[in-house]
Amino acid sequence: MPLQNRINPWGEILASPARGTFMGNRGGVIHNEERQIVRQYASRRWISCLLEFKDRHRAVMSPNRYTELFFADEAVALAAGHRPCAECRRERFNAFKQAWVKSGNPRETNFLYADEMDVVLHRTRIESGKDSGKGKVMYQAPLRSLPDGTFVHINDAAWLVKRGMLFLWTPEGYSHPRRISDDRTVAVLTPAPIVQCLRHGYQPEIHRSALPG
Repeated sequence: MPLQNRINPWGEILASPARGTFMGNRGGVIHNEERQIVRQYASRRWISCLLEFKDRHRAVMSPNRYTELFFADEAVALAAGHRPCAECRRERFNAFKQAWVKSGNPRETNFLYADEMDVVLHRTRIESGKDSGKGKVMYQAPLRSLPDGTFVHINDAAWLVKRGMLFLWTPEGYSHPRRISDDRTVAVLTPAPIVQCLRHGYQPEIHRSALPG
């Protein structure tokens, strides 16, 4: 039986036999000794990582070690609210930070530390407040206004925006491509600060199933 360690565009942690192209974590240990997920996150530090880095080897969901999570691609990781890792994906982290600065997203210092971005991102990932359902934060926007790499929620499904097309997300990849033919207002899954980064030059890695042809 597959472990519960696969992330969907809503940020939910699922069990799926499909393989991911990126790994990540949510700031620490979120599983128990039986390798079961017991909470959504350990801290605000939600990152996306390479599957392989410096010949490091890990046993997935080892006791008292951070919980390895997996994504179909980087666009899914971003939709769930994970930014690039500053260690194993340093170049991509710097590109993300540069796009953040250009976008006008909130910042407290000229240098812009990762922790500053994490504070802002966390408010746009999960509903807060004692009366909230602690669910995914979504907001409304015109479909044609959204940059490539954004995920939207349509008819209870997640769709990727890419080159004037919509692609249906599945754990195995993308399917049912269809052209964007109207400018309806839709619910956006990708957090607003990340959408701003996509608008200002950050280009996520997208699963080959959404490539032309």
